[in-house]
Amino acid sequence: MLHYPNIDPIAFQLGPLAVHWYGIMYAVGFIAGWWLGRRRARRPWSPLEPQQMDDLVLFVAVGVVIGGRLGYMFFYALDRLLANPLTLFQIWQGGMSFHGGLLGVIAMTWWFAWRNEKPLLRVADFLAPLVPIGLGAGRIGNFINGELWGAPTALPWGMVYPGLGSEPRHPSQLYEFLLEGVVLFTILWLFSRRPRPTCAVSGLFLLCYGVFRFLVEFVRMPDPQLGYLAFGWLTMGQVLSLPMIFAGLGLLAWAYRGRLEGAGSVRV
Repeated sequence: MLHYPNIDPIAFQLGPLAVHWYGIMYAVGFIAGWWLGRRRARRPWSPLEPQQMDDLVLFVAVGVVIGGRLGYMFFYALDRLLANPLTLFQIWQGGMSFHGGLLGVIAMTWWFAWRNEKPLLRVADFLAPLVPIGLGAGRIGNFINGELWGAPTALPWGMVYPGLGSEPRHPSQLYEFLLEGVVLFTILWLFSRRPRPTCAVSGLFLLCYGVFRFLVEFVRMPDPQLGYLAFGWLTMGQVLSLPMIFAGLGLLAWAYRGRLEGAGSVRV
């Protein structure tokens, strides 16, 4: 049995301004993705020039923040939003959704590709291996905040969280850091090192993330305002991950069907 280290969520203060570890983790994810993206963009098969990563990371950041907040309010706090639309802007109270952030990133990537006259699907394939860096950093932020904890467990690595009694729980934030961050990054990075059909890398990202998130939800406590949606185990996270799984399978099937029909592979 482990005990949660009870880390102060505030990293430091600058006068009245409190800088939270969660915000720092967001910054780490964006900066690391930008740096690695610039390195990849120097390769001859890249659809982007290195300096274009400067713009793309800003587009992605806007998509993450706006989409993540809108997604949380619509998927997890619709009652609050309808009762008081101003809660949409009360970001200091917390509340971000990965699935909403993904939709925001897709929209902003489309806008970036359109403005720069780049093929959207190739830009998406280029971007997909960079996303797990931010996902992993975000899950570390969740762990530091002591939020999104898991269900009770008797496993030896069960963790006791302050304010939740003495019962050990799954450290589900660390599970997600490992799967959505480390494992997903490794899979996509290695997969994209060889020529792949257009959409294959994006499809693999959607499939793997959807499966990982769906599985972790079995040991992660549901959001208290929603609880389980059906069957005593189905969560909103699983409902939102199912379309990702099917979309990923569809993109992979479409990508490799094109190869079988003689379409050329494109390095992404």
